[in-house]
Amino acid sequence: MTKTRETTLAGRLRGRIEREGAISFRDWMHAALYDEQDGYYSARRLERWGRAGDYRTSAERSPLFAATFARYFAALYEALGAPRRLTIVEAGAGAGDFARGVLGTLRDDFPRVFDAARYVVDERGADASARVRESLAAFAGRVEFCALREIESPLDAGIVFSNELLDAFAVHRVVGRGGELREFYVGTDERGEFVWVERELSSTHLAAYFARCGVELAEGQIAEVNLAAEEWTACAARTLARGYVVTVDYGAEAEELYGAPQRFAGTLRAFRGHTLTADVLAHPGEQDITATVDWSAVRAAGERAGLETVLLMRQDEFLLRAGAVEQLERMTARAVCEAEALSLRVGAREMILPGGMSGSFQTLVQHKI
Repeated sequence: MTKTRETTLAGRLRGRIEREGAISFRDWMHAALYDEQDGYYSARRLERWGRAGDYRTSAERSPLFAATFARYFAALYEALGAPRRLTIVEAGAGAGDFARGVLGTLRDDFPRVFDAARYVVDERGADASARVRESLAAFAGRVEFCALREIESPLDAGIVFSNELLDAFAVHRVVGRGGELREFYVGTDERGEFVWVERELSSTHLAAYFARCGVELAEGQIAEVNLAAEEWTACAARTLARGYVVTVDYGAEAEELYGAPQRFAGTLRAFRGHTLTADVLAHPGEQDITATVDWSAVRAAGERAGLETVLLMRQDEFLLRAGAVEQLERMTARAVCEAEALSLRVGAREMILPGGMSGSFQTLVQHKI
């Protein structure tokens, strides 16, 4: 049955704006991505992952990604003193490719770590959770489902991992006007189309954010503020008594993020069918919306919460340092045929060779010891 204007997400957002007036872009984006009924990450009708979807993560492009991180997690296990129990928490597990790859590699190559490992999946979307459960059926006795914020006692030995999670949080969008900050809201025009509206800041935390990073936006300069990324990092830190927070995403340090001329209009963008779309406000719930992560803010949030930064480097460099070449050799040696081995080598190119997709991502490792 075709949804009416009032029952579609776009219709419900228009109705809210008619009742309440323009709403902050952060609230509009949160609804577009996470509305329980029709949000991009909630709707069952959408194919988000893989070639048929809107994006492919590193874990979907090559099994080497998860296998190399499993190797790195095994090293962290030893750094933590080989505890009796190691809890790995993955926030935003997508279709479950990474979790399946990590658990499979630990079982095959690091059995002592596998025996100690408990894998906790934090995946908020009902559709995604169902896919992950199906993907991890072979490891059902070792996998639990629990939100990061609901883990009651700090983990004595834990690893909190996320891949392309922070860039999926709803962001505020601000602009410099007359030496002050103004915020973008979303309203509607006479035709009912969503349009940008400038208003006063919806939260005092926005001005404090720029004060902390020492950035003053130029006249007309637009920027995104991901307060949720700071909050998530603090939550991850609280989850650990001892352990590591490993965050993979695409981002930049504050100086580069807010100082580069090509980012004067911000980094907000939307994707549909692996294609950049022209209108971020079009078709809420039907396209992915994202913004580049401010690594300076994430690192500082972790430090305020008791984490120490271990490293921040390009993903391809990290994978090579973590033993990707050695892990690839193990995997190709076990391949059942030459076609499988060739597929592994081809997929590995984007992970570790210059110019591959990994060059656009970074890995941040923080710890509490």
